[in-house]
Amino acid sequence: GPVKSTILRALAGSLRPASGRITVHGRVTPLPSLGVGFNFQLSGHENIKLGGLLAGMELSEIRERTPEIIEFSGLGDAINRPIRTYSNGMFTRLACSVAAFLDPEIMLIDELLAAGDVEFRFRSSDKIRKLMEDDTTVVFVSHTHGEIKWLSDRCLWLEDGVVIQEGDPTTVVGAYADHHGVHQPEIELEEETGALSFVWR
Repeated sequence: GPVKSTILRALAGSLRPASGRITVHGRVTPLPSLGVGFNFQLSGHENIKLGGLLAGMELSEIRERTPEIIEFSGLGDAINRPIRTYSNGMFTRLACSVAAFLDPEIMLIDELLAAGDVEFRFRSSDKIRKLMEDDTTVVFVSHTHGEIKWLSDRCLWLEDGVVIQEGDPTTVVGAYADHHGVHQPEIELEEETGALSFVWR
């Protein structure tokens, strides 16, 4: 909803709060504003370079990472077409892939598993977990309970801009689900096959 997007925009510095203070220590890579700084007349390939330059990377670093960004996106030959010709799903793949390979210090994500097909969502979430293991701070907002418990190590429940509960994701999500009478499936990953399952308990 608008509230969660507003919070992310404020953390990214693109929206000024009416009151209070937001202090961010580190370089922010916002994923909710998928495509901020992208040029829709340029190809996907050219936008990878543009995204890297905007993130403060050297051209040599961008060239070095471009092949893995393209491979991760799964866009194939479409990477050479102008992104104005992309579907929403293709654009999301490109934006997620560029952001995930820019060495973000702080990454902001809106509804991670809502983007792309199941296979790309798995690869994206796996990449996000690796970034977190490498000390990237990931702030994401979601209504998907399994996603929150699967990816988070700390959870904040907000209702109309007010903090209701903060702490362990399983505890907070459980309290939220009980309060609203809404229970969603758990997300399970089969390590050997990479299959992603949604399981109701």
